[in-house]
Amino acid sequence: MTMDRRKAIKGLGLSLGYVVSAPTALRVLEACSEKKESWESLFFNESEKQVVPYLVDIILPATDTPGGLELNLPQFIDMMCEDTLNEADKVLVHGGSEVLERRFEEKFGKGLIKAKKQEVSEIFSLYFDLEAEQERKVKFMQDQPEENLSGADLEDYKLYKFLMAVRSLALLGYFTSEKIGTEVLNFDPIPGGFQPCIPVSEVGNAWTI
Repeated sequence: MTMDRRKAIKGLGLSLGYVVSAPTALRVLEACSEKKESWESLFFNESEKQVVPYLVDIILPATDTPGGLELNLPQFIDMMCEDTLNEADKVLVHGGSEVLERRFEEKFGKGLIKAKKQEVSEIFSLYFDLEAEQERKVKFMQDQPEENLSGADLEDYKLYKFLMAVRSLALLGYFTSEKIGTEVLNFDPIPGGFQPCIPVSEVGNAWTI
């Protein structure tokens, strides 16, 4: 299962509920721009460091445009979680990855540290390929105070905090990156005059700003 760009953008409504400024994202992306075969995580534990690159590759696979791994988005997400999340959200994100670990073990009989991409894809599909009513339930749950939830609902709440953090930050990093902004989206470093009424057929791809 892969998620195309349009479906991923549409799903941005399922988010952690915090806002990160573009300048902040750009600074972190610049720090992650150098390709590294191995990298030392600031926020992720070993299991999270193993599974997040798979999630990024599932959400933003390489096609005729660059994929998320080419842009070093796992490193970007790691740095953003460390530098921009408050302590309560950090606890929730780690707690959500622990829920994912337990459910992964129940399904595949092993921990996330030994996960394969196809197995992670199955888990991701289970929680994001939802019917409209299920999606509304997830959104409603994410708006509830943590103390109002218990049992399986609390576990789902934490699980989605982790998965949504990874997905939202992956998309933020992707569409904020210089490579996508200048090579994939329409880009004009010296724009012309403002034209308020232009047929959509003449606009073409989305514009980066």
